[in-house]
Amino acid sequence: MSVRTQSPEPSEQAVHRAGFACFVGRPNAGKSTLTNALVGKKVAITSNRPQTTRHTVRGIVHRPEAQLILVDTPGLHKPRTLLGERLNDVVRATWAEVDVIGFCLPANEKLGPGDRFIAKELASIKKTPKIAIVTKTDLVDSKALAEQLIAIDQLGKELGFEWAEIVPVSAVGEKQVDLLADLLVPLLPEGPALYPEGDLTDEPEQVMVAELIREAALEGVRDELPHSIAVVVEEMLPREDRPADKPLLDIHAFVYIERPSQKGIIIGPKGKRLKDVGIKSRKQIEALLGTPVYLDLHVKVAKDWQRDPRQLRKLGF
Repeated sequence: MSVRTQSPEPSEQAVHRAGFACFVGRPNAGKSTLTNALVGKKVAITSNRPQTTRHTVRGIVHRPEAQLILVDTPGLHKPRTLLGERLNDVVRATWAEVDVIGFCLPANEKLGPGDRFIAKELASIKKTPKIAIVTKTDLVDSKALAEQLIAIDQLGKELGFEWAEIVPVSAVGEKQVDLLADLLVPLLPEGPALYPEGDLTDEPEQVMVAELIREAALEGVRDELPHSIAVVVEEMLPREDRPADKPLLDIHAFVYIERPSQKGIIIGPKGKRLKDVGIKSRKQIEALLGTPVYLDLHVKVAKDWQRDPRQLRKLGF
């Protein structure tokens, strides 16, 4: 078993590489946090609630010798709803198209049935190199980390495949994040950059704005809500009659939930929660877009939208 703690030697001949990598793993295994750490800016929503990523977010890492495009997929899980099935289809379609797969396994949790379920799926994808990324290493001591590394190595052997690399990282502690990029790059095909220098993601701004609002709405709510929240940005328009040096962007968005009883949870006593969601997400949106924003938020009930194909389409799934 080779565990990486240092970068590979650079090759004599400088070739440019560009390609796609995706991070997979159980919900809440640190995939989005890792994407953001590698890109150096927030492009994926992070939450301490599992199953918060729904769109394939591409973060783009620019290096002189390479361009690494990170595809962030939802966590693969045993689906209970039509939404769950669609999310799993997105994951499998993505795996088939990328150049390298990074399997995120938290250092602070023993390997469980969820990890085996994903590893078994990965074993069936023969050609794509697979890197095991041990996340959240800041939460364990060296003995626990060593045990986890051995267990992960063993898991590959049991299922009949070899990890291209096993890398311990801490995105929060910024440990070995650059090393991970160093190890991903050689696995990409040779070729020119696929995106202009300076682009960090190819997500439409409206989708990113909706995700930031959803992230703020998820914080501090009870367990029954995460799956039930969808956010749609109806329009984003520059306010007319504003002087050029004082622009203002009007954003009108709807937060959709499944049941009327959830409305009170999102809005809060005297509208305080929704107001907090607005303040928090507006700051993030302004940082993302680099312009002052007026955010108009409304809550709507879309009954059982996760099970209704027509409503799933309307909400962007």
